[in-house]
Amino acid sequence: MADRLMIVMVNTDPSNPSELGAPFFQATVAAAMEYDVEVILTGRSGELAKTGVAATLHVQEGNARTVYDYIREAHEAGAVFKVCTPTLELWGDDLIPEIDETVGAAYVISQAMDGDTVTFTY
Repeated sequence: MADRLMIVMVNTDPSNPSELGAPFFQATVAAAMEYDVEVILTGRSGELAKTGVAATLHVQEGNARTVYDYIREAHEAGAVFKVCTPTLELWGDDLIPEIDETVGAAYVISQAMDGDTVTFTY
């Protein structure tokens, strides 16, 4: 059985915040279950790594919790957050403190192909 979960957020669009809750919530739950969890932000979703963006988004209108609150909770539970290098070219390098590392495409592919890793994509 796999003991690692890699969540790759590439197609999730920050302009539709209702899509953003599930991946971060699942990262929190998996980390609380003591799985090794990493969340990779890339493509359009990489904008969430930029300081101030996730803090202005709400998964549910009228709910005070921001997308950044979900990110912080997942990180506090043990999920590791990484951003892909090309994302920095799109959105800049002013990143939220929860970003633990910058990685490239080869890293994402090698981890996704690892037999001990289950990969979810959003």
